[in-house]
Order: sequence, then structure tokens, then C-alpha cells
Amino acid sequence: MKNNFVPEITSKLRQRSVKLPNVIRNASGIIVLNKRIKSLIFSTDVAIIQNSNPDAVLAVYPFTPTLTITQALMSSSFTPLFVGVGGGLTSGERSLTLALQAELLGAYGVVVNAPITNENLELISSSLDIPVVATVISENDDFEGKAKAGADIFNISGGKDTVKIVKKVRSILGDKFPIIATGGKSEELIQETIDAGANAITFTPPTSGEIFAQVMTKYRKEH
Repeated sequence: MKNNFVPEITSKLRQRSVKLPNVIRNASGIIVLNKRIKSLIFSTDVAIIQNSNPDAVLAVYPFTPTLTITQALMSSSFTPLFVGVGGGLTSGERSLTLALQAELLGAYGVVVNAPITNENLELISSSLDIPVVATVISENDDFEGKAKAGADIFNISGGKDTVKIVKKVRSILGDKFPIIATGGKSEELIQETIDAGANAITFTPPTSGEIFAQVMTKYRKEH
């Protein structure tokens, strides 16, 4: 029997799922609280989260973070959850309170937005026992300042400049600092991001609406 053979058990009712690109398995991964994480799905959609195969969920959304949303996400995720706690409009003591609540609910880490000040980042990181993930969106960001303030992991989301930013962070902080980065839609772009130094990759899935549109098209062809 070959050692690399992986048996797979499927379900008749769960064949329609979001499968992350296999190339992400080429990443080294980041061991967080004894779990090795290579892939993260960028979503707050409960249906997507329950019907996908990432190692973890990156639940960041463009609204004011609330405990209700965190609770809903925690109850729907079978995998480790990294939840957004603000850092831009929502900051200071409010972000800290949300972060502490997320930890108590069982989150594997909290994610702070790019505009967060180093002072607020330090306030959160010094109060938590779970990792603080700091979002980076520009090569002009204060990488060293965020690391010194207590950021445990960088979440690099720089669009077309992501690879460039990953390389710059590596040149400043060295090979051992944990980096999560967006990998793009193609396997080639994902591999390029890994080669640049990303330890884990976030994948943005199609929306439920887009998937349902494909299903409806199939149904129409069958009738």
C-alpha cells in the first residue's frame, strides 16, 4: 500500500461544496494552538462555512463588529475561527472588549484592521491569550511597529501588490514571522504568493448567490 494514498469518504447530499485549490497545501502552514493551518476561507456566510474544506475561517466583515455576529460564526464553524474585532472605526476599549469576548467564546485568534494604531494593537495583544492577526494592505505599512506592538501574525491583503508586500515583510522581519496572505483566483498566483514567503493562504469563495445561479442554470437545462 502506498504511503501517500489518502482514502476519501464522500456524501451524496454534500457533493456541492466549496473546495479550496490543492496548491495551497504547498504552503508551510502556521501552527496555531496545536493546529497546523495552511488554508483559510474568507467568509462570514454560514452556508459557505459549513460546506467548504479550509483549515480555518477568516471572518472579517465591513460592519461594526458585534458579539451576536461572533456567536453566530462560532456556532457555525467546524474549523478554527479568526474573527474581526475592528481597529478602524471601532477601536480602543470597544475593540478590546470584543476581542476578549471572542477569546472566551473559543476563537482561535482575532483580526484587527489595517488602520489600527500601534497603541491599540498593544492594548489588545497584551490582554489576550490567543493570537492577534494584524491586517496589512500596503508596502508602506509600519511592519516593525506592528510586530513590536504584539501582532502575532500578519494578514497581508494587498490586491495585485500582495506578492510584493509579502517579500518586503520577509526582508524586514525575516523568515520566521508568520504570514497569511491572499492568493488570488488562479493556482499560479497562489503558488507565487507561497514562493514569496506566505505561510498560509486565504481564499475568497464564490458567493452563495453565484453558486445558486449555477444550480438554477443546471435545473433549467434539465427541465
